Amino acid sequence: MSRKISIIGAGMDGECTLTAQGLEAVKNADILIGAKRMTDMFADLKKPVCGLYLSKDIAEYINGCGYENIAVIMSGDCGFYSGAKGLVEYFPYAEIIPGISSPVYFAARLKMPWSGFKMISLHGADVPVVRHVRSNRQVFALLGKEDQAARVCRKLCEYNMPNVNVHVGENLGLTDEKIVSGKAEELCSLSSSPLSVMLIENPEYEKYVPLGIPDGEFIRGNVPMTKSDIRAAVISRLNIPSDGICWDVGSGTGSVSVEMAVRCPDGRVYAAEKNSEAAELSRENFRKFGCDNISLSCAEAPEALKDFPPPDCVFIGGSGGKLREIIKLADEKNPKANIVITAVSLETLAECSHLGECEITQLAVTGTRKIGSHTMLTAENPVYIIRSQL
Repeated sequence: MSRKISIIGAGMDGECTLTAQGLEAVKNADILIGAKRMTDMFADLKKPVCGLYLSKDIAEYINGCGYENIAVIMSGDCGFYSGAKGLVEYFPYAEIIPGISSPVYFAARLKMPWSGFKMISLHGADVPVVRHVRSNRQVFALLGKEDQAARVCRKLCEYNMPNVNVHVGENLGLTDEKIVSGKAEELCSLSSSPLSVMLIENPEYEKYVPLGIPDGEFIRGNVPMTKSDIRAAVISRLNIPSDGICWDVGSGTGSVSVEMAVRCPDGRVYAAEKNSEAAELSRENFRKFGCDNISLSCAEAPEALKDFPPPDCVFIGGSGGKLREIIKLADEKNPKANIVITAVSLETLAECSHLGECEITQLAVTGTRKIGSHTMLTAENPVYIIRSQL
């Protein structure tokens, strides 16, 4: 095509962090398109400017204008949470010219490598930052709201991580750049601009994804809990995607919700528990295990599930006698949802046998306990695990 479109990552400041290739494309362009903050960097070139930043608006303008050599300027790098992705869908022939991204720049300012960073964006998204911090040594986050860094630090403290190391970079590459470092508990009142990033370091991060967390690690009350060995078998049958949507119906102490949540850090668990005491225990365990990717509804199923998004995986540990209605609702929302049910009574097992093609497993777990100098066997009640993919 005769028309040339260059999508350029301007780096942090459009000057020191702009590549020579990017600068050459800007100089040769007939018009510059981008947010005002981006195009203002090149005001001395006296080029025509179009102040658009949404991909759809830019595409409409380009299709209707008469310019042949067009430069679209993006902040940072075109491959890092950039509008370049959407724009390439309109113009697949466009040239992509990379720039210096904010994590690369920030790591250089902190004099540390960035190859181990877990990258997330909190810009306009409900991302479980706590869960990411619990499961990664270093988490880099793009921020997008005023004083959002302080809110993240307060959330880390709420989930029992006041001593993780936090670095906040504000207005990187600009004349008013500021970098502040400290513990999360020390930065809970930090004032920062929307144009900020943060790096959170957790040396005590989870080095593996736990399965069958020991029962004693959960906060307990007078509420039934799915025991460790049964829980491990349930989770192994759910095949939870890392970005999956999970339902836990009858969460009890929240033990299954927690095991689900550690497997879907980029997804979310929706738990329902009608008992207020059990619901509070669930919340305490969510905080203890750093699972801010769990939403809890203290209401009875299936009514509590009606506002839940379509699930990839469903665990039913307590149905309140409404098993068929719960499964029917899950099936309506996603016919391919993977459903696992536990039953301790023959009546529940019989009801499950009428639900369609099922895989049924009985587990009878026997542990040990010390009596004097002897070790005795202690048997738990048998539990049926029913997996149904309707």
